[in-house]
Amino acid sequence: MWNRIIALIIKELQQLLASRRNVMMLMMPLILQLAVFPFATTLEVHGATLAIMNEDQGAEAVELIQRYGAASAFSDVMYVRDEAALQQVIDGQRALIAIRVPPDFTKKVLSGEPVMLQALIDGRRSNAAQIAFAYIRQITSAFSQERTGSIPPATVVVRNVFNPNLHYKWFVLPSLVAIIATISCLLVTAMSLAREREEGTYDQLLVTPLTPAYIMLGKALPGILVSMTQSAIIALASVFVYGVPFTGAIWMLLLATFAYALSLSGIGLLISAFSASQQQAFMGVFSYMVPSVVLSGYLAPVENMPTFLRWVSAVNPLTHFIAMSKGIFLKSYDFQAIAPDLLALFAISAVTLFTAHTVFWRQTKT
Repeated sequence: MWNRIIALIIKELQQLLASRRNVMMLMMPLILQLAVFPFATTLEVHGATLAIMNEDQGAEAVELIQRYGAASAFSDVMYVRDEAALQQVIDGQRALIAIRVPPDFTKKVLSGEPVMLQALIDGRRSNAAQIAFAYIRQITSAFSQERTGSIPPATVVVRNVFNPNLHYKWFVLPSLVAIIATISCLLVTAMSLAREREEGTYDQLLVTPLTPAYIMLGKALPGILVSMTQSAIIALASVFVYGVPFTGAIWMLLLATFAYALSLSGIGLLISAFSASQQQAFMGVFSYMVPSVVLSGYLAPVENMPTFLRWVSAVNPLTHFIAMSKGIFLKSYDFQAIAPDLLALFAISAVTLFTAHTVFWRQTKT
């Protein structure tokens, strides 16, 4: 029996790699995301434009504006003359932030009086604008402290744990291991039964001595192998190309990847069982991928979601694998730390594989 299963796995891999289109379908997401994601999904702000309406030509106002322009977040400082022009640069997205310096700024600074600056922030680009505004606030606070000579009664000293310099690639690439594993495993498993139906070999598969459970096993393992291989390539590139530290154990990352791929194989086989063509299977994979990534905590913290969505996120395999991947890469996770997420993934695998087997078994009886 195992010889037949191995033969089925070899057949699946041969079909998967038989055409250039299939190979490109597997390799292009890997290459593009590895080359683009670490640079495109940055949380840093560079090259933004700052608009300034300076109604005070005093030395203090000029110095503060020069400090704004020297910030790494801003590559260009645009000067406007009136409030209408100030509003236009924000409305036209020509500037990310606009600062209005009042006419009595220098006078009040020199006399030690409090003075207010107005900041207009483009809410359409809220994330980048808030990060850039943090630079503005920090520069203004340092400028004010120098002029008053007073020391705040309490200060906060920030130390970033696990990512001291806040390198965004350290955040992106461990998550990319999970996303690549998702794409490859779902595509391979979801296309398997749908391809048999399209090519007219589905009925031939059913009359083989293999039971539905063994057929599912033969269909799931190629997807798991491809997923683990691509995840390993991403992990190696993260460490040796992009310099992301790997502080955990390799065997734990492999175990976590296997558990995640196993849970995805059940979802992929379930999609494949309901799909009459590979196009339908592809649409099913796409329909699953988008909410899976959104609810995983990759784009927004799970804690910020409503209670219902937090429950949905708890049964999302990607949520657990991203947590393990980041922990193994950056936090020196041991087995005890990944055990809860591993158990969750194996529980999800049991449910998805059992459901897919039930649907496939019923289809074989009709």
